[in-house]
Amino acid sequence: MALVNSRRHVLTASAALVLMLTAAFYALAQQTPDAKKTATAPAAGKRHTLAATLETVQWGWLDPKEPPKLTVDSGDTVSVETMMHSHDKVRPGITMDEIVALRRANPGGGPHSMTGPIYVNGAEPGDVMEIRIVRIVPKPFGINFNLPGKDFPTIGALAPEMPDGFIKFFTLDLKKRQAEFKPGITLDLKPFPGTLAVGIDPSDPSPRKGGSTDPMAPVSTLRPWKNGSNMDINELQEGATIFIPIFVKGGLVWTGDSHCRQGNGEVNLTALECSYREIALQLIVRKDMKLEWPRIETKTHWITTGFDEDLNKAMVNAVRESVDFLEQQKLVPMSRYEAYSLSSMAADCRVSQVVDVRKGVHCMIPKSIFTKKS
Repeated sequence: MALVNSRRHVLTASAALVLMLTAAFYALAQQTPDAKKTATAPAAGKRHTLAATLETVQWGWLDPKEPPKLTVDSGDTVSVETMMHSHDKVRPGITMDEIVALRRANPGGGPHSMTGPIYVNGAEPGDVMEIRIVRIVPKPFGINFNLPGKDFPTIGALAPEMPDGFIKFFTLDLKKRQAEFKPGITLDLKPFPGTLAVGIDPSDPSPRKGGSTDPMAPVSTLRPWKNGSNMDINELQEGATIFIPIFVKGGLVWTGDSHCRQGNGEVNLTALECSYREIALQLIVRKDMKLEWPRIETKTHWITTGFDEDLNKAMVNAVRESVDFLEQQKLVPMSRYEAYSLSSMAADCRVSQVVDVRKGVHCMIPKSIFTKKS
């Protein structure tokens, strides 16, 4: 009995330390004086499943008026199934002519098949949605392709130099978590959701569906923004957590554009595109946080983001977020100039992608630089 009690004390102390460290760093997101608010989520909630069907998946648009496909409480975990692009029309053996036809079949919209939305009780505009990526289980089919540069000269970093379309099919070895590119080249699978979004920001400058001037009209999944969407940040793997500002009641969470591996830049337009039997997401409403742009936490890094049609401006946005993060964190207080200096020496700013109209940069701040123990 003494041993059991001792173990309980150790576990309790460990849990308390984790909570202290989390509070120390994510209190930095506060922009309001009410720092004593706490998240509305319990430590663990109910489990739900959301299958991917034509009724639960939207092709290429985030519509804030789309009826929720599932309603959950803060802290619940949802196992979401995803489809391949264009309502699962991208299948083994598809031709480039068919891919091009699908691209043109949804003018202004993205190719992405988005499962959702999921309505989270208690989520209000101004809150933050904490999304913990608990588990990712891919399906076995994968594909990578570039569109013909002669027809799509701006889609892909080298589109003018690649006049023809090209497709590469993959059968994923899910047991080994690998894909053979060709004999002699093997890729380890590193699955992550290319697109993970909450409901649209009414102030997003993206064009609305059909040219609508209604700020609450559907927004294409092509561009990343403050609500997340097509971020293509390859650090969002199993075990990562993303914090996204909420703009509409209920949060409205979607995911799709599932990837099984991607290099930073996603230079030819696509990653190792796949779909998931399951991506398990724990959804937590954070009323103790205020954010302008999404932020990510992994086991080893804090990650800030920036998006803009101009890659230089995307870099500025991501760096400013990095400086804000470091200036506001509580573990080792520092001035804004110190935060700028530290960002220059320690934050690794990477090009997330250059193919989504609105480019992305994410800055990786290593946790290992903080040696002070609280």
